Amino acid sequence: MKNKLAAGLLGIFLGDFGAHKFYLGKPKTGLLYLAFCWTAIPAILGFIEGVSYLLSSEENFQAKHGRKY
Repeated sequence: MKNKLAAGLLGIFLGDFGAHKFYLGKPKTGLLYLAFCWTAIPAILGFIEGVSYLLSSEENFQAKHGRKY
């Protein structure tokens, strides 16, 4: 079970390095964010994604990013 608060804060503060994507188990996307961290694009996307994680309901967040059995 992933914590939406942790994912949201990682997205807001470390989104330019893809930390939230690594936390959510999406290493390929995280590496893409890391490869382009020298631009402002991953930072903007990480901030937007972090806020959307925090504003989503717990059920919707877990359905999309929680463990899949």
